[in-house]
Amino acid sequence: MRIDSDAAALTVHTALPRRHTPSSAQHGILTRNEAMLTLLDQARLVARSEASILVQGESGTGKELLARFIHQQSERARAPFIALNCSAIPEGLLESELFGHVRGAFSGATGSHPGLFAAAEGGTLFLDEIGDMPVSLQAKLLRVLQERTVRAVGTSHHRPIDVRVISATHRNLEQERACGRFREDLYYRIKVVSLELPPLRERTEDIPLLAEHFVKQIAQRDGKPLSGLSAAALTALCQADWPGNVRQLQNVIEHACALSRGGVISCVGLGARKDETSCPLPNFTEARIRFEHDYLVRLLKLTAGRVADAARIAARNRTEFYRLLQRHQLDPARFRTGSDPRA
Repeated sequence: MRIDSDAAALTVHTALPRRHTPSSAQHGILTRNEAMLTLLDQARLVARSEASILVQGESGTGKELLARFIHQQSERARAPFIALNCSAIPEGLLESELFGHVRGAFSGATGSHPGLFAAAEGGTLFLDEIGDMPVSLQAKLLRVLQERTVRAVGTSHHRPIDVRVISATHRNLEQERACGRFREDLYYRIKVVSLELPPLRERTEDIPLLAEHFVKQIAQRDGKPLSGLSAAALTALCQADWPGNVRQLQNVIEHACALSRGGVISCVGLGARKDETSCPLPNFTEARIRFEHDYLVRLLKLTAGRVADAARIAARNRTEFYRLLQRHQLDPARFRTGSDPRA
């Protein structure tokens, strides 16, 4: 089962025999980078334990992929791996999605739903973008992790669970905790072990390896006679900033392969997409978050920071509107002084 993912791309294959024998595609990992190889060593070690893990890193670095790697290396490998993007589920439905509900628990609950903790029984539940989880739900998640039981919405019955939780976020949870947007007790509960994925710009030696892998993968999938990238094209890729990381690199290669007739992909074949690496097309979740932020900024500018007026225009109650402002770290007072809200 799959709800959402952090990075669709295969990221790593160990290419240094002095440290590891080469990984096969079953673990989905490709790298020559020392920092990544060290990270994989740590991941293998922690996979043997039951410790909760927090995976951190920029969007597109492959946080879900690392979580899957840990699951595959653990004793739970034969049980389910369930992934959920916490920012992609509306707040009112997230509790039911995680813990389940019984028929009639709320309006529209025409049947029972076991929830993702039940679906992941014996395996691993990956909570991506946990930093976006509402504070009210954080308290309920903490109780589940502490008591190892789950209570479906609409019932008083607690059911024991056997699930390992791996969390991930691109946010700085230290700052979120200090600002009161993330519970301190939950922070320490999910961060028994912390693993941080480096951005693609810090592992440039992996760019040719990944790019060639994506070309080969797409050629096999689409039945195209693609033989790789030219030296100039690889150089251009290595010189790009890649703010969207591995996901963005994969999208650029996918675009070039789709428009190629076959043979070697050149700089011309990369075309405009290579030049767009400083401004990647966001995924749906990122686009929605950006829209929300920009919309709230426009409302606060329009109303000079008057929350009651802004909430009325947005057709939201003030409590919900304040929660949105907190989520996007917007202070209405800054709009009353005429200062730049993005400063």
